[in-house]
Amino acid sequence: MDFKSMLHAISRPRKNAVSYDLFTDFKYTGLQEYPRPQLQRKSYINLNGKWDYRILSGQGQVICSGPIEVPFSPETSLSGTVQHVLLPEETLEYTKVFTLEKVKKSKNLFLHFGAVDQVAHVSINGISLGTHEGGYTSFSFDITEYVVEGANEIKVKVRDYTDKVGYARGKQCLDPHGMWYTAQSGIWQTVWMEWVPKAYVTNMKITPDIDRNRVDFIFKVSEMKGQIVVSSSNQDLIKGYSVDKISDDHIYAHIELDKYKLWTPEEPNIYFVNVEYGKDSFSTYFTMRHFGVDVDENDIPRLTLNHKPYFMNGVLDQGYYPESLMTPPSDDAMIFDIETIKSLGFNMIRKHCKLEPMRWYFHCDRIGMIVWQDIVNGGTEYNMNMICNIPTLVRPFGNTKDKNKIFLKFTGRNTEKSKELWRMECRDMMKQLYSVPCIGQWCLFNEGWGQFDAKSNLEFAKKFDTTRPFDAASGWFHEGCGDVYSEHLYFEELRVKKGARPYVISEYGGPSLKVGGHVKKDFLYGYKRFSQPKDLQAYYDKLMAKIKSLKEEGLAGAVYTQATDVEEEVNGLITYDRKVQKLY
Repeated sequence: MDFKSMLHAISRPRKNAVSYDLFTDFKYTGLQEYPRPQLQRKSYINLNGKWDYRILSGQGQVICSGPIEVPFSPETSLSGTVQHVLLPEETLEYTKVFTLEKVKKSKNLFLHFGAVDQVAHVSINGISLGTHEGGYTSFSFDITEYVVEGANEIKVKVRDYTDKVGYARGKQCLDPHGMWYTAQSGIWQTVWMEWVPKAYVTNMKITPDIDRNRVDFIFKVSEMKGQIVVSSSNQDLIKGYSVDKISDDHIYAHIELDKYKLWTPEEPNIYFVNVEYGKDSFSTYFTMRHFGVDVDENDIPRLTLNHKPYFMNGVLDQGYYPESLMTPPSDDAMIFDIETIKSLGFNMIRKHCKLEPMRWYFHCDRIGMIVWQDIVNGGTEYNMNMICNIPTLVRPFGNTKDKNKIFLKFTGRNTEKSKELWRMECRDMMKQLYSVPCIGQWCLFNEGWGQFDAKSNLEFAKKFDTTRPFDAASGWFHEGCGDVYSEHLYFEELRVKKGARPYVISEYGGPSLKVGGHVKKDFLYGYKRFSQPKDLQAYYDKLMAKIKSLKEEGLAGAVYTQATDVEEEVNGLITYDRKVQKLY
């Protein structure tokens, strides 16, 4: 059987497909919720809703234009546009007029973008604010000097090169097929504004320390003026704190805790506190937990939670929706996915090739779900036969070294510009998510997609976080580095490879089942085809029993593929539209 036949399964129409109907109906509510739960001020002006857009060809001709519903990309149905896929040579332009009744002379006004894919140039009232590179991370501009009382105009010009330059793109593809999905562009997370005092906290880093019964905060401030005060409505929580001013713009606060409870998926204890810095005030939260690597009583390497061996039973989650692609249609939609995954017995989600809005991570924190976070893959075009199909079936091929020049052509990282972009985006992603409690592991590279110099890049990434384990290379091309040994097993018997590092099966399963009336495309993809729910259930139960037995042999974690169907992929536990749960 050839590679294409082994990696593609085409399902056929069938009767009685529904095994369990969830009756899910998410209402679009405009995504008005505060988008940054760990630094939440009372000042909040949501700019989601109707904007104007136009798409220009490479020659400057208008291809399409009209109103658009932000933050949904023009490729999505919820955007209300013609669902045009932006090409690398085209430019997407947004315009938004907002009104300020009063300009506050004693405060600064900030304009925030949750994410814009891939390169965004922003101006206000005709004045350039700057350019942001990277389609998955947030960015802000101080617009105080440029706004006026009355009408103000924001313009955003976007270029999305997909796989032509090297920026992170995840599963986006201009020719969507199989496990590659519809490319999208432009604003895809919340746009908002807030007023802050002249002296304010610009950023914050939170590190729980369960060994010393404290949580450490690093506050970056606009200017050193005033004192940091941290308080809680829970009078038994804060025992005391000390504050150190380390530099002109950083304040270190060490909060000693008393009578606190550790965070676990079974007991997701979460603590909210208020922070004051002069006239600036906001709420934030933290949990007390520790992720690490150690050996158990039998000297078997294990992943640990709070210094105890903890088996991480996970599912792969792409985070796509048929009506809005990468943008969750509502807060309820995010909550539904996490709660449904947890109800199926999983305690971990591998967030695959994507960063979610910050509210998604907050819901994982409070619901109790560990997250293995991928650094979103990028690079130029991949040779999928050489870096994915062959290594899947011919294991020795997966030992190819990622410094080899030919290998780098296959992985799309054969230019210095592309490598520089990976380091920039890796840094930005890790800094944005560092304080999120639920993130229990980072994954730098997946199946060679955009991979290069895993060893040196692991050292680079550890400059930004030494508190969590790293999966340096998930699947193959391991380079002998990372805190875990991580393999993908789709066409082999599941087993454990014993060694000095915890062994994880970071992808397995992938069986497909088409549910009539709940598929997006005619051509369907999966690693093993079933036509009846009972047969899928039997296969799934067998896999879960095998994983349970391997846990006793030394398996430290496992990730089932996958949470939901996505476009042609019908190997989800839930259909793409979230209407049907395939398994009990």
